[in-house]
Amino acid sequence: MRLALQEARAAQLAGEVPVGAVVECGGQVIAAAHNERETRGDPTAHAEILALQRAARALGRRRLDGCTMYVTLEPCPMCAGALAISGIERVYFGAYEPKMGCAGSVYDLPADRALGTCIPCIGGLLEAECAALMRSFFGNKRE
Repeated sequence: MRLALQEARAAQLAGEVPVGAVVECGGQVIAAAHNERETRGDPTAHAEILALQRAARALGRRRLDGCTMYVTLEPCPMCAGALAISGIERVYFGAYEPKMGCAGSVYDLPADRALGTCIPCIGGLLEAECAALMRSFFGNKRE
């Protein structure tokens, strides 16, 4: 999660919402990313999506069986859906997102057996640090 926080800080420096994501497989980090929506002009360039893409390229396969994602903010509906179809084994996230979080707060899409998935999503990992980064970013935006 510390690496995901580093990615989130890089996003903040680039003027992006500070979310970072890391994919680990077999005890090794195989992908890392941060939000690049503003930089790319792409509404889908969320940290989780970019990290999944990089992980798939690193492994040479689309299924991420045996991999774990660490992300600083609870995934939104789009990212939770991507995680659900990626085959990733587990997701750890930092701060909860009570308005759009779809890994337990508003809905738990990756664990919805009706979709054929059951990916455990565990929140609260380094929650205070992750939440402080988000508060700082949006506090500065409002000033």
